[in-house]
Amino acid sequence: MDFQCFNIEIKSHVAHVQLSRPEKRNSMIPAFWNELPQLIQQLDSSGDVRVIVLSSTGPHFSAGMDLSVFSDETENTPIISTSQAQRAARFYDVVQRLQRSFTSLEEARVPVLAAIQGGCIGAGLDLTTACDIRYATRDAFFTIFETNLAMTADVGTFPRICKLMPEGIVRELAYTGRKMYANEAQTYGLVNAVFDTQKQLLEHVLATASSIAEKAPMAVYGCKKMITHARDHSVADTLDYVALWNASFFQKQDIAEAMRAQAEKREGVFDSLPARNINQDDDSLEIP
Repeated sequence: MDFQCFNIEIKSHVAHVQLSRPEKRNSMIPAFWNELPQLIQQLDSSGDVRVIVLSSTGPHFSAGMDLSVFSDETENTPIISTSQAQRAARFYDVVQRLQRSFTSLEEARVPVLAAIQGGCIGAGLDLTTACDIRYATRDAFFTIFETNLAMTADVGTFPRICKLMPEGIVRELAYTGRKMYANEAQTYGLVNAVFDTQKQLLEHVLATASSIAEKAPMAVYGCKKMITHARDHSVADTLDYVALWNASFFQKQDIAEAMRAQAEKREGVFDSLPARNINQDDDSLEIP
């Protein structure tokens, strides 16, 4: 896999994905929005990857969206069309495409862990709220920066961050556009842990990812599905959903192997998730 905006390393079922444009503070150029869902789908569909770690390079995690996103590079014309209605419709389509890029993280079967250093600004915050777990360095800060630019954040922050933090704090951050540093973010539950250096941060996050990768993949997949479903549905709906899930996917052999591995003080040996065919040109359906 060769990408302009990311470096990727896969080891022991853990895919480490790094934003790779530190000289530009990892701003999100048009290529970013195409590459992110593509690489997440490829990693998730491989079947071999069990956890994705998302980190960055340089002093800042991400400066957010690059303004070049709001131009049509293919036609080399501005996004503004000949009428207000056309402009609005086209803008709506662009924003929905950007939103789907981050939703790919949430829809992945495997957990996505974010390791954040320095500034996590605007769309950078949108990105991390779509991850399963967030960790940060002590100098990391988060800001809903769009307000400072006379905009309303629209790529994913509000639907997700309101489920992660108290509403009053979210409103304050949104209305003021102020920075929230890592210690405060941990206090309010946005990040799980804070570290003094990026080296310590990555060591911890990669170790956590390795611990997750040792678990039965189908069990972890089920946990992610249930937690996301519970976030967006009632208790009664989720109780029914988890009962149906286990009725379909309950793995007796994985339970037996997990118990043997614990008794023998070794890692369990589990089947990976099935590979997926993500070739958009292949509309055939094969049921095993």
